[in-house]
Amino acid sequence: MFAKVKSPVFIDTLQLELIAKTCNRISGILKDEKGSVCSTMERNIPRDQHHVTWNGLNDLPYGIYTLELLHGEDEMKMNLVKRV
Repeated sequence: MFAKVKSPVFIDTLQLELIAKTCNRISGILKDEKGSVCSTMERNIPRDQHHVTWNGLNDLPYGIYTLELLHGEDEMKMNLVKRV
């Protein structure tokens, strides 16, 4: 695990904390329950930065989502909930 989400419940942003930095780039895909891609994110991360904020998620409908994160060759998935 190279990152953790501050909270598995979100409203309009996701806060990611990078635990192990193996490269300077992170990519994310947020999918709904049907597997459709709802949002994507790619960021270059400065060497001294350990937090990433994913903004612009306010327009997504409420429900359960799957977050897929890629960091170099590492990949991880987790379930999240969008709420009011």
